[in-house]
Amino acid sequence: MSNDTFPSGPWRGYFTDPQVPGQHRMDMTLEFGNGIVTGEGTDCVGVFVVEGRYDVANKECHWTNNYLGGHDVYYQGFEEGKFVWGAWEIRNLKGGFKIWPVASSE
Repeated sequence: MSNDTFPSGPWRGYFTDPQVPGQHRMDMTLEFGNGIVTGEGTDCVGVFVVEGRYDVANKECHWTNNYLGGHDVYYQGFEEGKFVWGAWEIRNLKGGFKIWPVASSE
């Protein structure tokens, strides 16, 4: 079951990486239900699977992007308006991100 805070469906956004300047586009399809978020997506790194959790009351979420045949990246975010923003981390590297439901940008 979807909700207004974390709607299921297509999401778009970007991540930033201190080692590679600029905003790097992400496209994802996310499914939110019963506190669990799953999905899949693509970015300049590759194809990934999303697995994580969310909390509507606190407007928080966290998940891992599991790159197929590669590494995992941990994301922690906060819903604010029509966006989810936060930070990602892999080993000793960190950066930021911002995503939004595609329907909200139309």
